[in-house]
Amino acid sequence: MTKDPVLILGAGSDIARAIARRLAADGHPLQLAARDAARLEADRRDLELRHAVAVTLHEFDACDIAAIPAFLDGLPALPGIAVSAVGLLGAQAASERDPAAALAVLRTNFEGPAMVFAELANRMEAQGRGTLVGISSVAGDRGRATNYIYGAAKAGYTAFLSGLRNRLARKGVQVITVLPGFVATRMTEGMNLPARLTARPEEVAEAVARAIGRRQDVIYVRPVWRLIMAIIRALPEALFKRLKL
Repeated sequence: MTKDPVLILGAGSDIARAIARRLAADGHPLQLAARDAARLEADRRDLELRHAVAVTLHEFDACDIAAIPAFLDGLPALPGIAVSAVGLLGAQAASERDPAAALAVLRTNFEGPAMVFAELANRMEAQGRGTLVGISSVAGDRGRATNYIYGAAKAGYTAFLSGLRNRLARKGVQVITVLPGFVATRMTEGMNLPARLTARPEEVAEAVARAIGRRQDVIYVRPVWRLIMAIIRALPEALFKRLKL
């Protein structure tokens, strides 16, 4: 049985690479999209050799909104599954003082991924099938002093995915929101992360593959995060303001 092609946006990240390996192992041909896509040539060769699937590379800048239609038109085929692993953590202190730094975080984590999914959603809806997988963050569940610019972007993205899922629920298009919590990647290197709450990229990849197969809607990669964030969301504002989160 021919497997759907998978488009992976932000394909150079650790999480994206793990997802590519996991879905290639299931026999899916891959379309890897990233800025400076040529740097993924070694990944392309390895995936093709190891899993005997076709892998193509595509230049993609999530913040170049005007180029999205042409980018999608240039793919070998409309993907049956699209995964967005686009993201930029940024530095909260820099974002507080530099509007350009804040805008980069907001556009990379919300505006760009949302707009490319908006265009993909329309195309998938027209053919009556497809799956969109957006990697958001628990940081969007409630604004915290230490990362509220990043959190605001992810909150917007989570709300966008929720609305898109609601809109497409009867159109044959699945929309999955992935909330990984802490993940041990290059982006979090040097941060003191609690081991029990920190997933590996391979865990995220397995959770994504499982969610696609089971047609899940919202997944916390490590289920403990569902409880943690429920507690954080429930804290009264007067108490929350006094906490250093």
